[in-house]
Amino acid sequence: MKKIITMQDVSCVGKCSLTVALPILSAIGIETAVIPTAVLSTHTMFSEFTFHDLTREVEPILAHWQKEGFSFNGVYTGYLGSFDQIELAQNLFNQFGKNALKVVDPCMADNGELYPGFDVPFAHKMGELCAVADIIVPNLTEASFLLDIPYQEKYDEAYIQDVLRKLTDLGCPTAILTGIQFEHGSIGAYAYEKDSDTFTSYFNQEEPRHFHGTGDIWASTFSGGLIQGLSLLKAMTLACDYVKESIHKTLEEENYNTYGVNFEQAMPFLIKSLDNYNKG
Repeated sequence: MKKIITMQDVSCVGKCSLTVALPILSAIGIETAVIPTAVLSTHTMFSEFTFHDLTREVEPILAHWQKEGFSFNGVYTGYLGSFDQIELAQNLFNQFGKNALKVVDPCMADNGELYPGFDVPFAHKMGELCAVADIIVPNLTEASFLLDIPYQEKYDEAYIQDVLRKLTDLGCPTAILTGIQFEHGSIGAYAYEKDSDTFTSYFNQEEPRHFHGTGDIWASTFSGGLIQGLSLLKAMTLACDYVKESIHKTLEEENYNTYGVNFEQAMPFLIKSLDNYNKG
């Protein structure tokens, strides 16, 4: 059985970070070890949420794992809330990532702005973690901060390809931009593999509403697909289609939650799609 580590926070209500990563990776058939970096009563879309920092717990966890001789096929980082946590993620890669696929989702910005509490020096520090990853999966806002370039709402394919090349210049061999739209009604992901100088993309029909947490669902599904042996394109396709199905299931409900998508109801789709890929 394949094994993966994921390092990110726990939002007790809100359907993001570990509360989506753990069930999704488990459904894909991967034993999932978790490093919780903080516990929040809800995700940050809500006001007056509680927050308990777990940074000091990470080093003892890693030390215990090393003592036990654990090994993993993949290491996947999501939301990291401080400089110290980025450094601990680098330690995680050094200790358990030598023979594992290392995926970084640099969760720190969207819609042209950094999340509250983050600044440009933090983005530069996140770039250091991206440099030692095998694959990074930022959105265009995060890519802009990683590269110190202006965020552009309007762009063409040549621009996206240029951004992807610059992202791999950070040090990672593969970069994927998520949430890319060249035309109204279509959304997807665009990848660049530096070693083969190859671009890959996948787009599907855009659902009429966007929700918090879908980036975490995408990154978790994509990482799990790769660990289970899917090609880059198939893992991207699986992730895009599962996010779309999760939003679709949400919008089918008359009184759906606005703070997250019904990824649970879409899990049969995820498992069936993965099975079809494996049979193919």
